[in-house]
Amino acid sequence: MNEPSWTWVADRVIPSVNADGHALIMEIVDQLKKHDWTDSNIFGVHLSLEEAVVNAIKHGNRESPEKRVHVSCKISPTRCWIDVRDEGPGFNPEAVPDCTLDENLDKPSGRGLMLMRNFMTTVNYLPPGNHLVMEKVLD
Repeated sequence: MNEPSWTWVADRVIPSVNADGHALIMEIVDQLKKHDWTDSNIFGVHLSLEEAVVNAIKHGNRESPEKRVHVSCKISPTRCWIDVRDEGPGFNPEAVPDCTLDENLDKPSGRGLMLMRNFMTTVNYLPPGNHLVMEKVLD
């Protein structure tokens, strides 16, 4: 795949505070709108990004304001690449139960991962599991 011509690039480091995470998410969503992405594609990226950032703050950094969340984003008219890292110990995404199986329907874990995997083109966790790279590529 050819390297796209990124028309917006951001590297941000935020404290593990939900308000800061929300402000960053909205900055990225605003850029998708400026790039004329459709509402349905923006919805999917928005939801995936929210899951990634909230999980980094809540589960990765345990809401410690001393710890940071690192977010890089690149946007073009047809691609959105997002890198999210927290300062926590990480986790094994393969060990998260499949939330669509009957025996897991009542369990709260796994839904965010499922949503990201369904809305984004690629979702990859890098060892030790505190680093997520995801991308949405439009047809």
